[in-house]
Parts: sequence; C-alpha cells; structure tokens
Amino acid sequence: MKKFDLQEIKNRYGIVGRDEGLNTALSTALQVAGTNLSVLIQGESGVGKESIPRIIHDNSQRRSKRYLAINCGSIPEGTIDSELFGHEKGAYTGAIGEREGYFGAANGGTLFLDEVGELPLSTQARLLRVLESGEYIRVGSNEPRKTDVRIVAATNVDIPIAIREGRFREDLYYRLCTINIKMPPLRDRGGDTVLIFKKFALDTAAEYHMMEPIRLTSEGEEVVKSYKWPGNIRQLKNIVEQMSILCQDRSITPADLEKYGVVPNLDETTSISRISGPEFHRGANFESNLQFFFQSVVELRKEVDELKARLNAVKIELPKTVTTIQPISHSMADQSQIESAQEYHVVIPQDTPKHTHVPMAEEITAEEAEEVEDENLNIFDMEKRNIIKALERNRYRRKLAAKELGISERTLYRKIKDYGIED
Repeated sequence: MKKFDLQEIKNRYGIVGRDEGLNTALSTALQVAGTNLSVLIQGESGVGKESIPRIIHDNSQRRSKRYLAINCGSIPEGTIDSELFGHEKGAYTGAIGEREGYFGAANGGTLFLDEVGELPLSTQARLLRVLESGEYIRVGSNEPRKTDVRIVAATNVDIPIAIREGRFREDLYYRLCTINIKMPPLRDRGGDTVLIFKKFALDTAAEYHMMEPIRLTSEGEEVVKSYKWPGNIRQLKNIVEQMSILCQDRSITPADLEKYGVVPNLDETTSISRISGPEFHRGANFESNLQFFFQSVVELRKEVDELKARLNAVKIELPKTVTTIQPISHSMADQSQIESAQEYHVVIPQDTPKHTHVPMAEEITAEEAEEVEDENLNIFDMEKRNIIKALERNRYRRKLAAKELGISERTLYRKIKDYGIED
C-alpha cells in the first residue's frame, strides 16, 4: 500500500496519526478488504477499533450492500439470540411476530460484531455454525437458513485468557481470527496524542462556533505525551471537549490539565503501580491516584518512625518495676490498675503494691501506640487517614487541605465522598 493511498484513507475517515502500529493496522485492513475472510480486531476500549470494519466494508465488493454494526455487550443475554438470528412467531412470550435478525438483514453485506468477547457460550456455538457453514436457525424454528455475511469482530478482552477461564470457545476464536488486526493504545503512539488533541480542539471549536480553539503550551504538550491515557482516544476527546467549553484561557498549561486528571507520569523509582485495589481502576484519575497514594505512604512512614522513637524514649524512662512482658494476670493487681496497664500494653508484676502509680509520658496515648503496632495498614486506610488529618489541620477547609495533599480540590471532594468522611 502506497503512502499517499494510506493518507487518503486517514483523511476520509478522520484518522489522525503517524504511528507505525496504526499504519500497519490500516494497511492490513485495506489488504484483506477484497476477500471474504473473517477479521478479528483486538485493542483496548477507546482506541478506535470501529473505524477498521467500516474501512474493510467500504473497500470491498460488498460496499453496495448493508453494513450493520452490533454491540454484543449491550444486548441482554436472554434476547441476544433473537437479535442476531431472528425468531419465529410465538417462539417465546412477547414474540407476537417474526423477526429477521441481523444475520438475515445483512445478507450479502458486512456484519460488525463489537465486543464479541461478551457473547454467551450458547450464542458462540450458534455463531461458530454460521462461520463454518453459512447456516443459522431462528429461535423457535427447526429450519436452517442460509446467509452470505462477512463477519468482522472486535474485542477488548484478552481472548487467550478468556479461553483458559472457559468464557470463550477456542474453536470460535480460530475461526474469527483468520486475520488479526491489533490497534495500538494511545500511550504507545508518541506524538500522535498531541496531533489528536489539536484535531479535537479544532472540531469542537467549529461545532460550537468558537472564535479560537484551545491550544497546548509546550509544557502542556509534554504532559499530554507522557500521560498514560487509560481511556485512550475516547478519554482524550472527552477532556478536550470539556476544556474547550470551560477554560477561559485558550492556552492549556499543565495546571489546567491536572484539573481534569491529566498529570505527568511518576518516575519509575517512585512508582507504586503494583499496589492493587478497586480505587486504582476508575479511569482518568489513575496517575493522580498513584501520586497521591505514594505521598500518603511516605507521610505515614514518617509518622510511624516518629512514634517508634517516642515509644523507645518512654521505655527508657520507665522504672525498673515496670516490664513489657505479656500476658497480664488478673491476680497481679486490682482491676483499675490492670485496665490502666492494658491500655498502655504494660504489665504490673506480682510484687508491685496494689496502689503503685505507674508513670507514663503524657504525650504518648493509647491511640498513638496502636498506630505503631499497625504498620501493615491497607493502602486505602492510609489514604483515608491522611485526608482526615489534613482536613483537621486546616480546620476542614477543603481548598487548603487539597493544596497540602498535593491534589485538586475536585479530587479531594470525590475522595471524601468515596470514603464517607464527615466534616
């Protein structure tokens, strides 16, 4: 495929980028367009997989026939067979008439099955039969029907893993994957991110009749290029549209980007990406969460070290009659002294008089001593504690607390809501 032909395709379908992985995907699509081979497109959510089947159909001999795009993940499991293959009248409650189904409607054309990895196993068996013989059976019927449909499928599921877990048929995978096209994630496309940002900025300005589109400063470009973009092109478009409407200053700086969760990547020496938990997979704020959690761990580590030093100092000042060997015996002293000793994790020996006073450093409380013991706190507990302490130090003024924690006020508000922290 010549370079100018590839650029013509990009211009026709609004595709921006010079990345080699993108060019390979487009070239492969054009090469197989003239065949009837099944194609499986793999890539993360939001990378633009839906443009590939359209390119294949429009450059094939089927371009004059119907092109239907179906999102398999959006159809309920109970009705998906009827949607795809059709049904007979009375096949189930509510089937008041016949339904042709997508395989019948797209006869002679192309059927794009998006999110094919979400299909139920029973439907996968039906799809396999269509791919092997070109036949399908409507729900509620025993009569096979013929269809001549080109299948192009796409998924963001790791199919080999799904096969091992029993969620996807191996034989179907090999039938679909006659030609495999992989769409690269946005984070691997280098400078393409800035080009796509500019395209979306121009498109938004034209759509809403703005005098001037937003533009990135040189520092902003570096942030956009280094950010991981977990939501890929879909996330980038969403953020550009928001900033185009809400930002008064048309020059976008790193500070502006941070308000929308776009922050530079952490250095490898400070990354804690191996930490797992539900909060780490909420989309656009992934990198800012990592940065904040790392700061939380550092602050907690400092507090633990300080408390250790203070407790060691207390142990040195304790009289010889006081020992730290457990467990405590209720026959050693009266109940009030036992409770006092338990509070500070010390034991009154048997020869201690009943009313002996045990001096303790006033600055060490039971709560602080427990903090030292619990060094293995869950990472989310660490974050919650740091937020509460920052709010207390700043008299619950969120703006000041957010500044101290190194996050935006919007992010702090979300975390307060998530953790159920009351002012």
